[in-house]
Amino acid sequence: MSKQHRFFSHETLEKNIGWLIVCTIVVVSIAGFVQILPLFFQHSTTQPDPGITPYTPLRLMGRDIYIREGCVGCHSQQVRTLQAEVERYGHYSTAGESVYDHPFLWGSKRTGPDLARVGGRYSDDWQRIHLRNPRDVVPESVMPSYPWLEQTPLPTADVRQRMRTLRALGVPYTDAEIAEAPAQLQGKTEEDALVAYLQGLGTNRRNVRVDAETQASAKE
Repeated sequence: MSKQHRFFSHETLEKNIGWLIVCTIVVVSIAGFVQILPLFFQHSTTQPDPGITPYTPLRLMGRDIYIREGCVGCHSQQVRTLQAEVERYGHYSTAGESVYDHPFLWGSKRTGPDLARVGGRYSDDWQRIHLRNPRDVVPESVMPSYPWLEQTPLPTADVRQRMRTLRALGVPYTDAEIAEAPAQLQGKTEEDALVAYLQGLGTNRRNVRVDAETQASAKE
């Protein structure tokens, strides 16, 4: 006796690759919509953490150099909630630390260490030596050398447009900050910018903690 099957059934999907693809896309889209959409309205993901401010022009240009040179391919900027990572790098990363990052640089590969909390861990001189020849300070390092950054003047022509673009994406730059940006980059090198960027990573938590301790001491 022949069996009759309904069109919308597992058998239809299993025997028709086209319908399987369409239904898979629909299900994944609905699930993604339900999971991701609420994040756009949560304060924890849309508001900056204490101590987080828009990048200065110098740090902004340094961040672009960091991207250009492919540093994100070997260094993550995301401390996960695992105990081993928190003990090594510091407090786990939160979404509020990255609200002014376009694009995010969380990364996933760690040929080198995570840099989310590297700001202030080493001196500016250490960072400069490390960029020029990493093996001078870390003998086992496989990181490429970037000696040309020391001699390359930092361009100033397009920094205003970069800041305007970020403002359109929600970064609260003022007209005065944008107008003054080129002057802040005069005489700087690409190495200066990259070091400034690195030295600011993760310092917000450290600064907020110091401010809180100072206020508490003042009240005693």
